[in-house]
Amino acid sequence: MPDALRQSLLIHRSGVVWAAELLSLLLLGYMLLVFGRFLLYWAGSRHAFRHNRPAEPGEPAAFQWHLLIPCRDEEAVVTQTLDGLRRSAPEAHLWVIDDDSEDRTRALVLAAAEHDDRIHLVQRRRPHARIGKGAALNAAYRAVCAWLPESTDRARVVVGVVDADGELDRGTLALVCSDHALARPDTGAVQIGVRMRNADDERPLPGRGRTANALARALVRMQDVEFQANNAGMQLLRRRTGSVGLGGNGQFVRLTTLDSLTAEEGREGRPWPERALLEDYESGLELRLAGWRLTHVTEARVSQEGLVSLRRFLTQRTRWAQGNMQCLRYTGRVLRSPHYRWAGKAEVLYTFLQPVVCVLLVVLTPVSIGITAAGLVLFPEDTADFQARFGPLMTVAFLVATLPMIFWGFTYRRLVHPDRSRLTGLLWGVLVWLYAYHLFVVATRAAVRLLLGRNGWAKTRRNAETVAAGAPTALEA
Repeated sequence: MPDALRQSLLIHRSGVVWAAELLSLLLLGYMLLVFGRFLLYWAGSRHAFRHNRPAEPGEPAAFQWHLLIPCRDEEAVVTQTLDGLRRSAPEAHLWVIDDDSEDRTRALVLAAAEHDDRIHLVQRRRPHARIGKGAALNAAYRAVCAWLPESTDRARVVVGVVDADGELDRGTLALVCSDHALARPDTGAVQIGVRMRNADDERPLPGRGRTANALARALVRMQDVEFQANNAGMQLLRRRTGSVGLGGNGQFVRLTTLDSLTAEEGREGRPWPERALLEDYESGLELRLAGWRLTHVTEARVSQEGLVSLRRFLTQRTRWAQGNMQCLRYTGRVLRSPHYRWAGKAEVLYTFLQPVVCVLLVVLTPVSIGITAAGLVLFPEDTADFQARFGPLMTVAFLVATLPMIFWGFTYRRLVHPDRSRLTGLLWGVLVWLYAYHLFVVATRAAVRLLLGRNGWAKTRRNAETVAAGAPTALEA
């Protein structure tokens, strides 16, 4: 081979190897940045969790309570929900929003209202119904405002949101109006904790086999760990950064706070964002941007059903991830807002970017694997040398990022099930780590839906809504 050709091939080979190594280093740097970002957030959450001071109960009689319960084909759970709320919040008015149900929801609510003058029905009909939870809540807001006497002190009226399968713990209202919550006049809204009341159900799928029930139990348990450990720590961190997020279940908002949002042009009678997939979180953003203080009370909880169907679970979480991506439009407003401290802005951006980070990892991981595989075939010595230098760093980073998820299993055992062994806590921690990978699936699905322009809202069916043979119904697409 002529020297000139040999030299040309060597230069070409050197350029290809350099480009491949540079791209690999960029991918490695991005993954290390993601892991470091996650570890910093986890450390802050865990510190806030460990240093949380329990709230002291306030006086519920100082406020007037109105609980909004959005319903769409909820005959399976609505009666139980009304009975439970009447026991846990006897002083509250219960406003059931029937979003044009096709089952017996309306009839069951009217039957309950005959025996309880604090139960009210807000009836919606298509084409104005079934367009999103935010629109349903706005209809109830207008109904409550029309019902209240003009002389009402609206600063002393609290509007709560409870899912159709939600049940408040006893004493919740007292904790929500504590000195650190709504008893402070600058507090606009309070979010309480969430737990899965079927987490200890031994047979979540009656009529199904042992394996199916074991998988369903694990899925429900992981949702309970997620909300009572991971999410509780996250909200306590947000309480410190001034960026508490509101959820669709267990939020309590001062009526004057909602009024302040409706004062904006084009928002008359509509404090909640309509046609938004995360109307709850978006409403919290808008309240904070308006200058209201939001806080979280961990000691008070609302219980709900943990989903036992993986298909329904993934569809629900895809909607959440897509709604999270929609919140990116608030980025500029949050960064410019004087009501967010720098720590709060950083936390909000972390939340906004979480599904985007997951999608990028889904895209970049096979790219990285492909580069490595091609390098092993074309340039085995150079690729092996590169992997020997940087492979261990990536492995260590992956393991370090894994351990925090496992710690949440121990935290959950200590708080919720101290009667269980530490080995059980370790098992829950490992399962939480595996469970967290669903974020990559739902984020990718959400991104695809956004690209296709699919922004529709679908109700997540309840566990009690079953088909023949006792199997859960398929979730709406």
